[in-house]
Amino acid sequence: MCKEVRCLLLEIDRISYSNALDIQHDLHARCASGDIPGALILLEHDPVITMGVKTSSRGNVLASPKLLEANGIELVETDRGGDVTYHGPGQLVGYPIVRVREMGGDVHRYLRALEQSVIDTLAEFGLEGSRNGLAGVWVKEKKVCSIGIAVRKGVTYHGFALNVDPNLSHFGLINPCGLASEQITSMAKLLGEAPNMRDVRDAYARAFSKIFNVTLCEWCDSA
Repeated sequence: MCKEVRCLLLEIDRISYSNALDIQHDLHARCASGDIPGALILLEHDPVITMGVKTSSRGNVLASPKLLEANGIELVETDRGGDVTYHGPGQLVGYPIVRVREMGGDVHRYLRALEQSVIDTLAEFGLEGSRNGLAGVWVKEKKVCSIGIAVRKGVTYHGFALNVDPNLSHFGLINPCGLASEQITSMAKLLGEAPNMRDVRDAYARAFSKIFNVTLCEWCDSA
């Protein structure tokens, strides 16, 4: 069990991917310098397809730039691990900005703990999440949460995307994380109705606090 630490909680209703990345970079620098103890950002993104550092990312984008523009979907190259994925409204995205050493000191263990925080969140809604070799969380044979992180100067950024009730047809524009779009599901589809996003956010905050043994403190910029 790692020593309990404070972690600032920043919640954003909806934001572009580029603006959220700027916030991550700012908080990452502040965490690495010791200005803040760490942060958890919870948000929803405007529709966007992001390509990770894997060389297969661009080849797994199936739609033309014209089709993406017609659907109001941005295409962005980013510096996280993993392949191509989709973010959009109805998806809970979480970006933990934390010092790996304080979270156990091992990137592999950090990833497993991040998965567990999502698994514990799903359990609050009666869903049994599991791991399936690659980073992420599955329910039975379908993926409900993607994970892709980066670590610089011993501090994490990027994170997870949990499908609460997104437009699943948008996953058909890519091979999400190298998978077929039919292998992607959502909490709404699994439950037969969409859970309240506020309830999912609160459940995740509880799970994150427990798994990582942190005290979440409401964000204020003077922190």
